[in-house]
This record gives sequence, structure tokens and C-alpha cells, in this order.
Amino acid sequence: MPVVTLGLNHKTAPLEVREQVVFPAERLDEALAALSRRPGVREAAVLSTCNRTEIYAVLAPEATPSVLQRWLEHEHRLAAEWLSPYLYVHRGRAAVSHLLSVAAGLDSLVLGEPQIFGQAKLAYHSANRHGLLGRTLERLFQHAFSVAKQVRTDTEIGAHPVSVAFAAVTLARQIFGDMDRRTALLIGAGETVELTARHLREQGLTRLLVANRSLERARRIAEGYGGEALELADIPRRLTECDIVVASTASALPILGKGSVERALRQRKHRPMFMVDVAVPRDIEPEVGDLADVYLYTIDDLRSVIDDSLRSREAAARQAESIVTAQTERFMDWLRTLDAVGAIRRYRQQAEREREQVLQWARRQLAAGHDPEQVMQELSRRLTRKLLHAPTLGLREAARSGDPLTIRISHRTLGVEDDADEDGNGQDA
Repeated sequence: MPVVTLGLNHKTAPLEVREQVVFPAERLDEALAALSRRPGVREAAVLSTCNRTEIYAVLAPEATPSVLQRWLEHEHRLAAEWLSPYLYVHRGRAAVSHLLSVAAGLDSLVLGEPQIFGQAKLAYHSANRHGLLGRTLERLFQHAFSVAKQVRTDTEIGAHPVSVAFAAVTLARQIFGDMDRRTALLIGAGETVELTARHLREQGLTRLLVANRSLERARRIAEGYGGEALELADIPRRLTECDIVVASTASALPILGKGSVERALRQRKHRPMFMVDVAVPRDIEPEVGDLADVYLYTIDDLRSVIDDSLRSREAAARQAESIVTAQTERFMDWLRTLDAVGAIRRYRQQAEREREQVLQWARRQLAAGHDPEQVMQELSRRLTRKLLHAPTLGLREAARSGDPLTIRISHRTLGVEDDADEDGNGQDA
């Protein structure tokens, strides 16, 4: 059964579409439970981030990827076929290669970014909790994790600071110049916020505010970089102090509205504010970008900044792609062996039945007083004929086909050399 991938990402869908299909962590378990009940879905995992929502699945032979699309549309209450223009479907080798590339950071908005590795692990564990990982996807995800680690170890794809956080800080420095007199507000407490805090500190920023729904998590990041922790309710009151705002939460609704920002601008006497919203769905209302003294960037707006920083990783990416290609083929080899497992099992069972039949015959002959030596000779002849009958017919059929490749494969399968029976006068089995 081939692996299938259905999804969309930052290359195929704009932010306005991606934010319609993202699965917050608190909704993913319920959605996976519904997916497990869909007819034809034998194995499945969902990877959902701000830049992609993808379903990896093993389907029953009669099922098609449309069952995954219908589920995705149903979970997000979207009109039928609304998503179709933005979706891609990969099957077999292409699906395997895609997951390996994703886990290694080769398909990310930021080439080589490490966060996707952790997000892929979350997708794996979520699917595992719901019993959606069978032999194929279990092996595929473990293989993807191994390949991602190999890419990190064997290439320099992660050697340079290229990330959404780095791009945001780079833009802030271009707008404000010196950072030592600026105040930054970070909303959220995830990896992007922590990485942004580190880059800001490295650029000389000394006043840092971190706001989060959990004050304890905000405090953990703030204290690590000499900042101050806030609750989300404190943001409107403290916004007037902030030159830089970076938002990255999992909130389903905006954290910052146009009215709050307008009031802060009046209190700041319209000194400019630089804002970056990397959340999907967005944390900052899009209308904030219409305000004259606000520079608002979304995750898609950072693309040009990121592209300028990626040149240092291009050679490493080519090396990483070679690793992915080789490891994709290795996984496909393993998949092909699964196709033979059933046939091997049935062939062994058939041979065991034939052995038992011959053995029962021999026991009856011995019980009747026949010469043991003659019985053993006849037993060996009968067993040999039974075991060779089907392979011999197959070899004759291959010879009749006249196809040299089929003949060579048949010889190799039976373990015989091409010239082992040159006169062609083998005995009938």
C-alpha cells in the first residue's frame, strides 16, 4: 500500500488560506479521532504549522486522496472544492521524499530551520496516541527523523542564523538602526519568541517585554534575556513603550486590534512602531497595517529578507538533497520487501502442507512394514517433485515469454545460473 500525502504550504497557498486550515494543538486530537473513522484510512498523521498543513496516510486500495480532502474541509467547515486549487498530492516515492525533505528543513520557508523537526515529532506522537500509526508510517517517520539528524550532522545547512526570528530582527535593525535605545514586546512563549529574544539581545537591545497567556512561561523567557514578563491583559497599557512588536502565539483570535495600536500611537506622538506577526491564524489584525506609523509584516512578507540570507545554505542544501534522494530509495526498498512478505508466507505454508502430506504417507508405509530405506528414497523423490513443480512451471512460462529480463529474474529467484542446464533437458517435476 503506497504512502499518500495531501496538503498545502507556503509555496502553494497564501497566508489567508493557510490560516483557515491550521490545527491548533488543542483541536488536533479530536480531529485525528475523526480522521481515524473515515472509511479507507488505514494509517494517518497530520503535520500542521503556520507554513503547512499536511496529511500523511496509507489508504485502502479502493480509497483515494479525496477522502483526506473531504475530511479536511469538514473539520474546518469549508465549502467543497474550495481548497482544491491550493492542494498538492504526492504518492509513493514522491510522498516519502517529501516527508524526508520536510523533516530535514529543506521544504521550509526558512531553508534548514530546525523547528520543523520538533513539529514533525509532535505529529508523530499525536498520531501514535490515536493508534493511527501502522507499520508503514511508523517506519517512515522514524526514517525521516534519522535522515533529518544525518542532514544536520553531515552538512552545514544549520550553520548560519537564518530563521523567521533572524529575519524579523534584521528588518528591525534596518528600520531603527541602533537597537540599544529600543524596547521590544514579544507576544508568545514558543521557540520563535525565544529565538527572537536571543537575536535582539545579540543586537544590543536592553529593554525586553514578554507577554503570554501563561505568566510563568513568559517569565522563563524574559528572565533568560534580562526582560520583564507580562500577562496578555497588560499589553494595551504597555504597548506605548514598544518600538518593536513580534507576535507568535497559537491564539484562534487576534491579540492586538487596530484600536489598541491607534491609542498607543497617539500616546507615542506617532513615533513609528515595527510589528511582525508570524502567527497563523494572525495575532495582529490586518487593519493595523493601514496605520500610517506602523510597519506591519506577516510571515509571508519576510520571504525576501529570508531569501537574501539563504545563499550561504544553498551548497549545503544540495548536499542534503542528495542524502534525501538516497534515503528515499532506501525506504522504497524496504517498502518493496513488504510486497513479498505475504507471498513468502503463503509459499512457506504451502511447502509445509506438502511436507506434512509426504511425511504422513511415509509413516503409513513404515507402519505397513515396508523397507525403511525404500520408503526414505521415495519420500525424498515425492517431496522434491512437489516442491519443484510450481517453480518449474514458472520457469517454463518465463522461457516461453522470450523476454530475457523475465528469464534472468526467474533464474535469480530460483537460485540457478543461466548455464546450469545448457541442454535444456531438465526433468518434469
